[in-house]
Amino acid sequence: MAKILVEQALAKAKSHTKKGEVAEARSLYATILKAFPNNKKAQQGLTALGGDERYSAEHVPSQAVIDQLISLYRQGRLEVVVGQAKDLTAQFPKAITLWNILGASSAQIGKLEQALIAFKNVIAIKPNDPKPHNNIGNILKDLGKLEEAVKAYNKAVSLKPDYAEAYLNMGNALHDQSKLVEAVKAYNKAISLKPNYSQAYLNMGNALSAQGKLEDTLEAFNKALSFKPDYAEVYYNMGIALADQGKLEEAIEAYNKALAIKPDYAEAHSNMGVTLKDQGKLEEAIEAYNKALFIKPDYAEAHSNMGVTLQDQGKLEEAIEAYNKALAIKPDYAEAHYNMSFACLAVKNFERGFEKSEWRWKTKQFKTGYLKTKKPTWSGETRQRVLVCAEQGIGDEIMFSSIIPEIYATSSKILVKCDKRLIPLFERSFSNDITYYSRDANVSEDEYDFHIPMGSLPLTFRKSLDSFKNSASGFLKCNMARAESIKGQLLHEPGKKLVGISWKTKSPLRNSSTRNINLADLARALDNSKTQLVCLQYGDVTDEISAVKRDFGIDVIQFDKVDNKYDLDGLASLILACDQIVSTTNVTVHLAGALGVKVTALLPFAPRWIWGDGSESFLYESVIPIKQKYHHNWNNVLDSLRSNSYNLF
Repeated sequence: MAKILVEQALAKAKSHTKKGEVAEARSLYATILKAFPNNKKAQQGLTALGGDERYSAEHVPSQAVIDQLISLYRQGRLEVVVGQAKDLTAQFPKAITLWNILGASSAQIGKLEQALIAFKNVIAIKPNDPKPHNNIGNILKDLGKLEEAVKAYNKAVSLKPDYAEAYLNMGNALHDQSKLVEAVKAYNKAISLKPNYSQAYLNMGNALSAQGKLEDTLEAFNKALSFKPDYAEVYYNMGIALADQGKLEEAIEAYNKALAIKPDYAEAHSNMGVTLKDQGKLEEAIEAYNKALFIKPDYAEAHSNMGVTLQDQGKLEEAIEAYNKALAIKPDYAEAHYNMSFACLAVKNFERGFEKSEWRWKTKQFKTGYLKTKKPTWSGETRQRVLVCAEQGIGDEIMFSSIIPEIYATSSKILVKCDKRLIPLFERSFSNDITYYSRDANVSEDEYDFHIPMGSLPLTFRKSLDSFKNSASGFLKCNMARAESIKGQLLHEPGKKLVGISWKTKSPLRNSSTRNINLADLARALDNSKTQLVCLQYGDVTDEISAVKRDFGIDVIQFDKVDNKYDLDGLASLILACDQIVSTTNVTVHLAGALGVKVTALLPFAPRWIWGDGSESFLYESVIPIKQKYHHNWNNVLDSLRSNSYNLF
């Protein structure tokens, strides 16, 4: 090692020492001494760092100094603590207590990298201490480095096998990685070591809830309560679990118990509001959000939840204002951006709405992952090969497929990944040189230059109301020969009209069941001497149809030659065979509208943005919407069908 390099290494080691990076400084001094054993500066530097056994008590601060730091820490004066602790560690680089105080204080004020260095220095001085490894795990978890965090926790428990807290923290990191089974194992290990560990039972309950295991979830929560009866957080999480399973009354009861223990529990008030909204009790929900915001004015989630409820009330501008309040507090709040997109679209601010919709990729509720590819996202480039990828429900695939001809016109080649059930329809309806793949297919990057999610196409092609007119009159084509054949097989009585009906959705989206209508109610409203009802509903509905025949003498024909769920090309022909379609807002409405067939859409009180205020359909010209006047109440819709006030038939 040349002299100039030695001087540089000494300077760097000194710099590390000033920054409190003891391990790095010690390593450099050791490297210098390996080459030059008699180098005085390196010897002195290493000695100052505690590099030999002669390190004495005078290199540890007095107890009075430590006590003063601890007092400041307890007062919450963490910035002061960090400043003083940093200065002291430069003087006393081997004082473990100082490094621990510096690490804990830095972590609490968000200086995570500094905290990480502090705890690493603790390990450098005392390698077999499990606590700094656990602390490092917590810092890494907060930094989002979950795999590294788990490694740190494993090191902690290898040094201290009965370290229950480290197992708890490990479970939390595994949960955050969605490794739920492994998380439950870690929580169980913590409980084996500490049987009355109520927090471990709580966290295990949350992991079980994420797996949809409600019974096991409640068992874990109740176990936590047996050790800590006034544990408000358990009741709060119990409410979330029950609400997720649709047990809304029980969820309300759990939230009330949480609030009885902790009246200023803003999160419980807010989630109570969400559950009340799901019950259709919108005014009570607003009241709950206001309570949450009175306690915690900067509670972004409560503002966003308020926006969703105002939107359900049809108060779209007020909803947008609520979302803006949430975003003023938390600018990167993906859920608020995404929820706002629907309100903006409903008031026909399409450009802003579709821009906000791009936040969907960062929300928890949007499960589809962005395509992993080295190729760039398409943003209007012309004469390129473009891969279009469907990423939402099949109704949305149909809706956004209306844009395929427009992007085709700007590109040299189009490839489309979509639900394989739609491929026969798309092949018939669009240009024959488009290549189609099923959604789960791997498409070689050699085949395309750019890619774009199908739901992002409107950013370019649907910026105004007029732009929807490009496809509103129908853009899909069915097999007409098959449709005529089906019509001949269905129509047994001259003069009767075939009315195709669909009455429910099985969408996994929260509250999708509010779009459903009882088959018996729908059939009775439509039954008359001039109509023959035809089932367009997918799934096994034989029992429902049999009950309507038994109880009311109404026939609903099931055409067995078409599987309404898997044969969508056949369903399209079945729809064309009918004279009129009446359906709730599921795939049937989208398919019928895209085919240009006359269809009456039965809308819930708070319909999706594509229906505007519920009185129009700018997406499909042939759709006639009828909206509920009251939440969860189809009476006015059924009355309209009975009286034929919309000239349906």
